Amino acid sequence: MRKLRIGVVGCGNISGIYFENLARFPETEVVTCADLDRDRAREASEKWGIPRHCETGELLSDPEVDLVLNLTVPSAHFEVSRAALVAGKHVYVEKPLAVERAEGEELVRLAQSRSLRIGCAPDTVLGAGIQTCRKLIADGAIGAPVGANAFMLCPGHESWHPSPEFYYRRGGGPMLDMGPYYLSALATLLGPMSSVSAEARITRAIRTIESEPLRGREIRVETPTHITGVIAFARGAIAQVSTSFDVQRTTLPCIEVYGETGTMLVPDPNGFGGPVRVFRKWAEDWEDVALTHPYSENSRGLGVAEMAAAIDRGLPHRASGSFALHVLDAMHAFLESAEAGRRRDLAPFDDVPPPMPGTGS
Repeated sequence: MRKLRIGVVGCGNISGIYFENLARFPETEVVTCADLDRDRAREASEKWGIPRHCETGELLSDPEVDLVLNLTVPSAHFEVSRAALVAGKHVYVEKPLAVERAEGEELVRLAQSRSLRIGCAPDTVLGAGIQTCRKLIADGAIGAPVGANAFMLCPGHESWHPSPEFYYRRGGGPMLDMGPYYLSALATLLGPMSSVSAEARITRAIRTIESEPLRGREIRVETPTHITGVIAFARGAIAQVSTSFDVQRTTLPCIEVYGETGTMLVPDPNGFGGPVRVFRKWAEDWEDVALTHPYSENSRGLGVAEMAAAIDRGLPHRASGSFALHVLDAMHAFLESAEAGRRRDLAPFDDVPPPMPGTGS
């Protein structure tokens, strides 16, 4: 197959692992990169051996670019992705798909109308950990799923991120920042989500940056920083979900799934590997389960590579825009339910991506 030629827009904090991995996947080749900071694009080009760097507009019009990898901040996801689709390029965008639900809907419609592909992170759900858990559930290891608990609890990003302001603006917060990992994992394991009931709060209206180079600068918080709620799934399971930038430390697991005959401890959905543990009815203790699928290491970019292979073969890709839109719908439903004080039903969805091939397949 011919390598899919990729132009990367956004050479910030997350870009390094993409540049590293996309050079390794046989399906992909990064041919150019762009950033609002031209020096940063030049530095990325030199560090990762990328042939060219340029302005974003030049990248979008480049006939040598097949797919635009959009690694900009969330507030720019829609604008850059839309421009790429209008320019006739396939798009893969970092999570979330867009800040607003209507923007995500427009991107999916636009891609379909132009016979282009749009994909979206996270691709961690394609890795060994979540795929092993999915297989265990399908094989009946814990019986029919009853429910789940999911916890993403941390003190926030201002202590370590070099430019954390966007995490506290609309489109940020713990739900739209980290929720994609958790809700994508839950939907992969339990099927489509059907409704959400939630509560939310802004714990501190002002945050102070502790990291360099912006140490001491204040951030005005615009979005809830502690959100908890319940998801009902179309197949009957119920999950409790808490996401927070207000918790200093926790002993809670990332995700537990409860079945009629057992419990599964699901690994961190922000990673690709394990461990996976299962407790079965009548057993004396937890069982450590060997991973049944590849990609246990940090494989960010796997979704792009899988999408490239799917384009080449004329097949649907797994980290799809439609799946990301379903997750975006659910994340906004948490915020809307909390604001309105009532349950929020989600748009019908029945297109959870198929399982990845297992090791040796």
